[in-house]
Amino acid sequence: MFVTVTTYSDEVLLSKLYGPQGTFYFTSQSPGEHIICLQSNSTRLVSFGGSKLRIHLGIRVGEHDLDAAITQAKDKVNEVGFKLEQLIEQIEQIVKEQNYQRDREEKFRMTSEDTNSNVLWWAFTQTLIFISVGIFQMKSLKDFFIAKKLV
Repeated sequence: MFVTVTTYSDEVLLSKLYGPQGTFYFTSQSPGEHIICLQSNSTRLVSFGGSKLRIHLGIRVGEHDLDAAITQAKDKVNEVGFKLEQLIEQIEQIVKEQNYQRDREEKFRMTSEDTNSNVLWWAFTQTLIFISVGIFQMKSLKDFFIAKKLV
């Protein structure tokens, strides 16, 4: 079925090919007469093919309010969309907080590693100083005893 809707001045508002079954809705934004043309695209003759063409045409003229069920469904969709946006914002906030915590953990780990390295070098330096002082004291004491002729 091929459907064409035109204005009285031959401006095409809708032109569409439908399958064996179909429903179409059309809302005109311009006032005035409109021409609806329905053409069958079947190549079978009705008397030989056994199939029949049925057309149910319902036309509503004038301004009509939307159905209450449609309005409620749209409200539900808007409400679900709003809640979905809130959840997405919460997820983004959680991701930001996790990234912040990872950065803090990395900085803390680097600080800890630097501190551990410094402590290790300080301990090594102290050990060298103690050994050096011990060797110096032993040499000085030995020289003192040799000078006093106690050894």
